[in-house]
Amino acid sequence: MKYSVYILKCADGTLYVGSTTDVKRRVDEHNSSPKGAKYTKARRPVQLMHAEIFENRSEAQKREAVLKKLTRKEKLTLLAKSGAILLP
Repeated sequence: MKYSVYILKCADGTLYVGSTTDVKRRVDEHNSSPKGAKYTKARRPVQLMHAEIFENRSEAQKREAVLKKLTRKEKLTLLAKSGAILLP
């Protein structure tokens, strides 16, 4: 099973980092399900800006931890390098 780490842009312009085995399902949950994260429920709709795929859960969780520690500016730089269009 593959695992993904993703970055979402919330309606208020903030960024959210998470991990999952199914990015499309998880983004749908963030947008319209009670299973969405508490943080994103108050900031809907969210938009997928970036995703990375890993072979195992451990690698994905390590990368998620690294991304969560980045500053907003560093996350925006990562998004710009990955080709995501996001205005600061």
